[in-house]
Amino acid sequence: MRLKIAFVNQPFLYTSFPNPVDSIGIVTAQIVRRLAAKYDVIVYTPAKGKTIKKTSESHEGVNYQFIPTVSDKLLLKIINKIPGIFSSKKPDYASSLYYLTYGLGVANELKKQKIDIVHIHNFSQFIPIVRSLNPKIKIVLHMHCQWLSQLDRDAIERRLKYADLIVGCSEFITEKVRQQFSEFANKCQTVYNGVDSHFFNQKVKDESHDKDDIKKLLFVGRVSPEKGVHVLLEAFEKVVKQFPNVRLDIVGGIGTLPKEFIIALSDDDPKVANLISFYTPDPVTGETLTYYEQLQKLLSPEAAKQVTFCGSVSHKKLDKYYQNADVYINSSLSEALGMPILEAMASSLPVVGSRIGGIPEAILNEKTGYVFESGDLEALAGSLLRLLNDDNLRVTMGEAGHQRAVELFSWNRIVEKLLYYYENL
Repeated sequence: MRLKIAFVNQPFLYTSFPNPVDSIGIVTAQIVRRLAAKYDVIVYTPAKGKTIKKTSESHEGVNYQFIPTVSDKLLLKIINKIPGIFSSKKPDYASSLYYLTYGLGVANELKKQKIDIVHIHNFSQFIPIVRSLNPKIKIVLHMHCQWLSQLDRDAIERRLKYADLIVGCSEFITEKVRQQFSEFANKCQTVYNGVDSHFFNQKVKDESHDKDDIKKLLFVGRVSPEKGVHVLLEAFEKVVKQFPNVRLDIVGGIGTLPKEFIIALSDDDPKVANLISFYTPDPVTGETLTYYEQLQKLLSPEAAKQVTFCGSVSHKKLDKYYQNADVYINSSLSEALGMPILEAMASSLPVVGSRIGGIPEAILNEKTGYVFESGDLEALAGSLLRLLNDDNLRVTMGEAGHQRAVELFSWNRIVEKLLYYYENL
């Protein structure tokens, strides 16, 4: 009998399977389509908008179940009107009430389908619900952020005791959990995010780009304070003065992440905590500007002409941006392990990234790119100028990065490792 494996997507975000645009959706889609060859695979994910009936679709051997969340959203609106019920360590999204009916609906489906292994992304509050209705099921919690080590310890501990495996998307994330919950250290393993190295491949680079004297820098990610786009723009101002023939493409949706998700939890990281300034009114004018509006003020008129905010781009169209770039940059102040770094490496681009979170686990400093102290404008600008001024260095680092991406971060390798942990549950 084939093993039955289910994945539980984050409840607050509709994911357009089978071609998702969000990072966790992409991780899920890449894993499940590879598992489906040998196993029965179901993905539980929120239904779109105000849908009140469960629907299902099948793609590439994977069954996608879309679970309604309308009642959960109504409940959250009511609960959030109660003063003092939540705090920074106990925010609404960490509550057992958060998307409770979604969790119950999934748990019931798991029981009905007699699932053997369930793989839950980020939301630990679903673990006790699933366990109560499925006493023999193997539960995997897959963390893509630091929540387990940042939220209320007692609440998290009560949930983790019911998990069979706790996965971090980088050793940085996994080690944080081991340190916070030493009693569960033997349950903790790292399974990196992956990359499709056939799709993201610089060998199909646009030849017209090589004939262009203008060098292109590329950033891919959410345009939000924790991604450090302001750091990148200030460094770019310095770069332009010494290397005028350069352009910067910023690819990603413009939308500030709620401060409760990262900033309110960052008591031990002043650089992240200080990002609160982007969420507060100007002390002089009293005006509250969006992050994008604040970014515009950082650029001189000359530099602004050389920066393009490209907005959201379908994941299936991102390869063209990597193909036409010369250097990739991740300037984040908080990062578990960004998939665009791996995509850039697979595309044979040298990568310049912050020494934060899981980024140094991907980039080999001075071999596949450069790692700089997060927030250090001079170091970032210096690294970019070294690469812009040395064609051979860019090629050498890019080739080394491509090899590293193929050997360590290909999706086939990632799934192979995940299956090893599944089989030893």
